[in-house]
Parts: sequence; structure tokens; C-alpha cells
Amino acid sequence: MKIKTVGIAGTGLIGAGWAARLLFRGFDVIAYDVSPAAEEKLKAQIKTAWPSLENLLGKPKKKGKLKFTTDLKEMASKSDFIHEAAPEREELKIRLFKEIDAAARPDVIIASSSSGFLPTNLQSQCAHPERIIIGHPFNPVYLLPLVETVPGEKTSEEAMDRAGVYFEAIGMHVLRLKKEIMGYICDRLQEALWREALHILNKDIGTTGDIDDSIVYSAGMRWAFMGSFLTYHLAGGPGGMRDFIKQFDPTLELDWTDLKFPKWNATLEQRLVEGCEAQAGGRAVREIEAKRNAVLVDMMKLFKKHKIGAGLVLDREIKAMKKPKGKKK
Repeated sequence: MKIKTVGIAGTGLIGAGWAARLLFRGFDVIAYDVSPAAEEKLKAQIKTAWPSLENLLGKPKKKGKLKFTTDLKEMASKSDFIHEAAPEREELKIRLFKEIDAAARPDVIIASSSSGFLPTNLQSQCAHPERIIIGHPFNPVYLLPLVETVPGEKTSEEAMDRAGVYFEAIGMHVLRLKKEIMGYICDRLQEALWREALHILNKDIGTTGDIDDSIVYSAGMRWAFMGSFLTYHLAGGPGGMRDFIKQFDPTLELDWTDLKFPKWNATLEQRLVEGCEAQAGGRAVREIEAKRNAVLVDMMKLFKKHKIGAGLVLDREIKAMKKPKGKKK
């Protein structure tokens, strides 16, 4: 079926990001939230996102229409695809999925933006569990193209296929997991780095700024378009990963890691908060967000020039935008 109207359950940072991405590409959006006051916050976040989207893709040919509602059934019954973006509480999401599932047409896919819960649990109370998937995006949702799609035990292949087509149509790169796992792929990797960073901070080896700089000025630049495995493949020299394994212990049986979470304490919390505030240098979060967005847009344009990473997704979408309507592939 053709998707024209997309429902969003929850209008916080992630829900608003989905709304901005969709409205810019001409999809109508019905946004649901329990609080009437959430409407103005939603519109403000969309307004923040818009200049970056125009900088990346130019003026939209057609802007979608936004409708806000506090009626869950209205949103679910009128949507052709639904994003759940409620707070990250599993019991809340399970209850919400049950209610959305009861109101939405049976053919409508419902995708959770959860960053770690198992879809099998989320679909456990649904009459149509086959259409329940994970569609995990990354902040800012309106710019970063990755979405992790994860099936539950009762999710159908057909639902995963249709979701993939939809996500590509809204300018995303679909990372389809073979099976479910807590935290999926990217968040598990980010969590490992977060734990190590906290251990370094807890041991007072460096400040939050020092730890961030260790990524910003080195590995982070490579990770932006190569990731870990290809980076290490190059580190092996002409022999690639085969020689890398011979040169370095692939099991890392070294005193280089403290993967267990450090015991939380007042000193660690103070170092964390004060360090981040020092890095911000008095700048408001919105000011830092604007700078982040500008850099991301320029990076994606650069990657498009070099035909690599997120630039491939941008190139695909720009070509699709220029293609005359009705023309076959």
C-alpha cells in the first residue's frame, strides 16, 4: 500500500525528529501525545530542524501537513505507518503497542524507536504481532540516515521488507538485523565506549574534554566513514585483517579495558557534569545543536562527493528527487 500519512506516538526529541524528516519529504503526519502542551514544543523542534534540511536537500517541493492530537485512536486509525517514540520504559511501550495495534488497520506496520528493548516483548500483547518491528533511528533523526530494523519472534518477513522500502523512501540507510538482541548493534558499541570513558574519568586520567578529544582528533574521523573493522583491516598493511591478527592479539588479553560499569559515586558525577559544562563553554544546548547540524550537513555533502558512507544515501535521495514523476527505474 502507498504510505501517505504517518502516525507518531510520542513527540519528544525522537518523535519530533521523525516528524521533521517526514514533513520535509511531503508526508502528512499525525502526531499523538498525552499532553496538549506538547504541540508547541513539537513545532519548535521542527522549526529548529528545517534550516538544516534545506541546507542538505534544498527547498522541499511539497511540505507535508502536520496534525497534533491527544486521541491515540485517531492517530492510529488514520495512519498508513506508525512510529512509536514514547519514553524508554518497556511496560509503557508494551501497553502502548497493545492500544495502537487494536486501533490501527491490520496491514499498518508499527515501528518502535526503542534504543534497546526486544521487539518480541513489545509485540507480546498485540493481536497482530507480525507487523511489529523495531525501527531505531539516531539523533538528530532528521539528519542521520541510519535506522536499525529488528524483527521479533512473530514479525513477518513481509513486514520487514515493506518497512525497508518505506525507510529508504524517506532517505534512510536500513541496517536490518538478522535477529533480535538487547541494544541492537550501534547502541551496544556506543555503550562499550561510554563505559570505558567513564572508567577513565573515574580514575582521573583525563577530563571529559580530553576523552572527547581522543575521539574527535583521531578515531572518530575514521569511524565516520570506515567503521572499526575496515579501519583495522587497513592497519594490517598490504595483508589486511589477516596480517593485523598476526601482529596484534585479536582477543585483547591485555589490561586495556574495564568493561564493567564503574561504581557510581559523587566524585565521578561531579567530574562528568562539570567537565561537560566546561566543554560547552557557556553555550546553550540549542547553540551547540545548530553547530552540530551544520557540521553534519557539510560532512554528508563531502561524503557524497567521495561516494562513501552517509553520502551514498544523500546521493540516492537527491537523484530520486530530480527524477521525473512516472519514469520507471
